[in-house]
Amino acid sequence: MKIVPCLPDNAPFTPEQRAWVNGYLAGLFVNLNGTSTEPTSSSPATPSEKRPLRIAFGSQTGSAQGIARRIATEATRRGFTTKVSELNALAAAELRHDTPCILVTSTWGDGDPPDNAADFWNRISQEAAPSLEGASYAVLGLGDRNYPDFCGAAKKIDERLTQLGAVRLGPRGECDTDYEADAARWIDSLWKHLAQSERSLDLNSPDPSPRPTDSLPATTSAKPTPGVSRTNPFPARLKVNRRLNGIGSEKDTRHFEITLDGSELTYEAGDALGVRPMNCPALVEELLAVLRFSGEEPVALPTGATTRIHAALLSSLALTSPGPGLVREAATRSRNTDLLALLEPGRKADLDAWLYGRDVIDLIRACPGAGFSPSEWAGLLRPLQPRLYSISSSPKANPGEVHLTVATVRYEAHGRQRKGVCSGWLADRVIPGETAVPVFIQTAHGFRLPKDPALPVIMVGPGTGIAPFRAFLQERRATGATGKNWLFFGDQRRSCDFLYADELTTWADDGFLTHLDLAFSRDQAEKVYVQTRIAERASELWSWLEAGAHFYVCGDARRMARDVDAALHALIAAAGGRTPEQALEYVAGLKAAHRYQRDVY
Repeated sequence: MKIVPCLPDNAPFTPEQRAWVNGYLAGLFVNLNGTSTEPTSSSPATPSEKRPLRIAFGSQTGSAQGIARRIATEATRRGFTTKVSELNALAAAELRHDTPCILVTSTWGDGDPPDNAADFWNRISQEAAPSLEGASYAVLGLGDRNYPDFCGAAKKIDERLTQLGAVRLGPRGECDTDYEADAARWIDSLWKHLAQSERSLDLNSPDPSPRPTDSLPATTSAKPTPGVSRTNPFPARLKVNRRLNGIGSEKDTRHFEITLDGSELTYEAGDALGVRPMNCPALVEELLAVLRFSGEEPVALPTGATTRIHAALLSSLALTSPGPGLVREAATRSRNTDLLALLEPGRKADLDAWLYGRDVIDLIRACPGAGFSPSEWAGLLRPLQPRLYSISSSPKANPGEVHLTVATVRYEAHGRQRKGVCSGWLADRVIPGETAVPVFIQTAHGFRLPKDPALPVIMVGPGTGIAPFRAFLQERRATGATGKNWLFFGDQRRSCDFLYADELTTWADDGFLTHLDLAFSRDQAEKVYVQTRIAERASELWSWLEAGAHFYVCGDARRMARDVDAALHALIAAAGGRTPEQALEYVAGLKAAHRYQRDVY
């Protein structure tokens, strides 16, 4: 009998620390032994006969995939046999009464599922979708409450599975951007719901309900790695801060180079870098003045630590879009009847319109007399979240460092100048060689170059969407990949907004970049975008697709990515001689084969 190593319950660790270590030990033990395991005395009871558990994820950046794999590791420790895949690979026939299914998905765009879950959603949303009577499932959603349709994809999938006759194992989980604690609690309750489901489990144990244990916190890689993580970033150093736009540009796009020396961090072309920023000191001082706090008042952070309110506002709490709880509390305390009316059911669109462009200072000024204490205020603010940026370098071409291509956000709204939390911090306040930049790697499992280096690649990346494709091209050049390369890039003006012009034109001139199609929207009377160039090159693009090309898109999800997707369908129909329905099937085939990948935001 092999024993899974496990911390005792009285070990001097927090629940999340103990859960992380237990998960790491369990995963390491399974990987090293290549066999099933039996629990120690401090592990939960497990079935005498192993039960199957299906786990599927919809993930654009890797967070949902990381959670799915954590669930699988813990399930293996509890005696289940698991199968993990993206949701698109989940067939309706696998949703059976004897195999519970756990679905973890993020949400993109206007409540849409990620690319690797879109086909699954299309299949189950059809009128002809098969009955799932008797199947059991549970759904965990990841989202961002700043967007109107919070966890929209998870909600849609959950409701549709119920309509088809499947039975929920437990309540749907919904996690905001700071998802670790909520995801851990939901996973912890999952085992109890599984044990209580007579349709999916028949535990031959005196006590059929496994004792809840500290579950695995959601992180972003398939295997937990001690050290650097989302919650424990590495203090890197900025080497280069260079503006990419020329004189006359309306934009401020920066090229950053960050050294990874001493971190042991590794990444691949296509991954993202997580950066934990600091709030603007001037904004913090303005907020303290509006609230009439000295800044010295002690407050508790979500982690349980105690610090001064000034320090909390500077580095731990979000000061941008106020959350629903804070809005309601401020409106109630100040008796702001107009704002209270916007909080009524059915007026969400009106509330979103009012909140657009406003931060917490705007809210407090709109609700004078709300009268918050420092501890109340800190408790109502969301944690300050890391920002994810597509990496614009290949580790083979730039060992020991990582490059970012970041649009610095600056604008005026409601009578005040605003700036992006992280982009403004990197551009204006991080001193190269001095200021620590807390970073971690966000693995993008679903955004990778083809394994066969002889296959052609088509890349569509206007603006800062160029970032991963600069990394792809560096990677292909460094490895000697023989496949052809085609890049579509666009921005406002060629004279001042042609990012990385020297590199790209050099690669085009020497033939490494087979085609470089450019679209500068304001260089002529009629606007020209990357989708315009795609339509113009439909015939040759079709021949590349038929030759096995991989098609990539990076950039804005709400407009550009939708327009490019429509252009892709149109070129397949026109150049490929397909009906619209057949074009849909063709694109679905590209996605299933991982030949159509998107890094959109």
